[in-house]
Amino acid sequence: MKISARNQIKGKILEVKKGATTAHIRLEIGPNQVITSSITNEAVDELGLKTGMTAFAVIKASEVMIAVD
Repeated sequence: MKISARNQIKGKILEVKKGATTAHIRLEIGPNQVITSSITNEAVDELGLKTGMTAFAVIKASEVMIAVD
């Protein structure tokens, strides 16, 4: 599959936690660096997402803010 989005981050699925309608996917993208995504249970099933799989976080946003302490 090819996609035009440039913000693609490869990682390993640490956890797939399904709720009533929505699932939380925890994706480890580096040592002690985790991205959590909230997607539908239907999407989890269609993609066959399971712990240990390699997956990509694809981020589409109109703006990204940067902050410092």
